[in-house]
Amino acid sequence: MKENTISRKERIMKEALLLFSSKGYMDTSTKEIALQANVSEALIFKHFGNKDSLLSQLIKSGYRRVILQHKDMLTYKNAKDFLRKMIFLPNKLVSEEPQFWRLQERLSHHPFSKSQHEQFMKPVQIVLNKAFVELDYAYPELETQYLLLLIDMLWKKEACGEINNALDISILLEKKYNLI
Repeated sequence: MKENTISRKERIMKEALLLFSSKGYMDTSTKEIALQANVSEALIFKHFGNKDSLLSQLIKSGYRRVILQHKDMLTYKNAKDFLRKMIFLPNKLVSEEPQFWRLQERLSHHPFSKSQHEQFMKPVQIVLNKAFVELDYAYPELETQYLLLLIDMLWKKEACGEINNALDISILLEKKYNLI
């Protein structure tokens, strides 16, 4: 097998991600995915069982990629460094995998998608709180909650194209928290 060729399963996942992120999960049929991936619809069912399982695999594999690519994300050198990383993370993630984050934004109400995102963010919350405590903020829990809300809004707005100055907002936050 050549290096450039991808398996039919990977092709199905790639096309499903593109279609789900652009058209929406509910408005995309397995028939459309099969057509775009140049495979039979039966092959989709053979690999994934059903469309819900295909979606679950897309979400899990997306978060796996993010975690593998950003292993050092939760590395804590010092409070300011960690806050800086978290402030710029939404822009970085969305620019690296725009379709995945657009899909996540579209599915933010979907129970499985929501639980995967919460699982992804849970360790971040703990370390953010530690950073605000270390920096001697009066209300570290509230600061943590506030910054997480901003981060959540930033990646969602950027992923769906509703904001074109997310990087500028991140720089503003960096200045606001005196991280420069």
